[in-house]
Amino acid sequence: MPSVGRAVQSAIYRAGVFGHRPTVPVEPAALEAAARKAMSPRSWSYVAGSAGQQRTAAANTAAFGRHQIVPRMLVDVEERDLTTELFGRTLPAPLLLAPIGVLEMAHREAEHAVASAARALGLPMIVSTQASVPMEDVAADLGASPMWYQLYWSRDDELAESFVRRAEAAGAQALVVTLDTHLLGWRTRDLDLAYLPFAQGQGLAQYTSDPVFQRMTRERANQPRTERDPRPTPAAVRSVLSQARRFPGDVRTNLRSGLPRAAVETFLDTFSRSSLTWDDLARLREWTSLPIVLKGLQHADDARLALEHGVDGIVVSNHGGRQVDGAIASLDALPGIVDAVDGRVPVLFDSGVRSGADAFIALALGADAVLLGRPWVYGLALAGAHGAQAVLEHVLAELDLTMGLAGVRSVADITRETLATPTAG
Repeated sequence: MPSVGRAVQSAIYRAGVFGHRPTVPVEPAALEAAARKAMSPRSWSYVAGSAGQQRTAAANTAAFGRHQIVPRMLVDVEERDLTTELFGRTLPAPLLLAPIGVLEMAHREAEHAVASAARALGLPMIVSTQASVPMEDVAADLGASPMWYQLYWSRDDELAESFVRRAEAAGAQALVVTLDTHLLGWRTRDLDLAYLPFAQGQGLAQYTSDPVFQRMTRERANQPRTERDPRPTPAAVRSVLSQARRFPGDVRTNLRSGLPRAAVETFLDTFSRSSLTWDDLARLREWTSLPIVLKGLQHADDARLALEHGVDGIVVSNHGGRQVDGAIASLDALPGIVDAVDGRVPVLFDSGVRSGADAFIALALGADAVLLGRPWVYGLALAGAHGAQAVLEHVLAELDLTMGLAGVRSVADITRETLATPTAG
């Protein structure tokens, strides 16, 4: 992806000659503000909100301010190389689309639009278990572009295995197991709205398209109800209609069958499990030959345990601050985990990345690649596939220009030596 920074920058300035400003704001705070206006309060709360008093989310972004890039001069950086390699495959840049669920809250085309953006740039898209589009359809949209699959390990092992085997059959190139969401964090903004999208039938496409889950749903629907429902309210009616519209098939048939409600209840009972241990990874290896990447590690000892149990990669992440209020900033956890891993497996990073300069800092601290999350969702909310692609291009452009201005020719040259040495406090 040579000279991507100059190309994107020039295109924006040339359009400005004719009075055109970017449809999708370039400045991160302006992008976030525009997306907030475009999204419903419920959607905005779910996508942008974090746990508790939002302290971990704030710490994630603030951590980047504690690291300063030290540019070097008179280095020939006319040609810059953003390519990187992960699991034997060459990628155009060290940037992946983080797994984010319920994308229908941001745009009606959901993963279809995001896959179009990822495909245009050749970037890997990590498809969520909580997607609004079945993984097979996303894989078809991506074509030759890489698809990774993110697994929330269900309480039902048969269902979890079915997801994994479907992902491999659909052409996924890696399996990303999210560890930090075996319970939902205390998300105050969603709680104040009393809103969980899954209860409305949103973000359940992987489940309702799965043969194991379909069987579980039918079994539940056929069970006699032991409790009487409370008197219906307008909100309850809207919820039932929402569930029926999002369940496969005809809405009227769905309403009569009771399957959509049974699907929601089955999901809520089986979403994730808190009894997993390191020993369970051996069972996961029996299910798939894909590289297994653990997402959500924040402690160096967990990284060492991951290596002992034969994982193929690690994502240093605190789920964008959505799980534990007052947790360590993901960027602060990165160097210790990189040192513990010592190059034996790839270490990826997410949580708090808002720009190409942020990505540069994470790479300098040892990440092999960076996952980008909320910013491209904001772009999706503003302009669908075009909006998501624009955000990705802006981040890549700034990363490219930052490399050149820092005197760095390739991703491999982004090391800790490109940052200022922290001053002892």
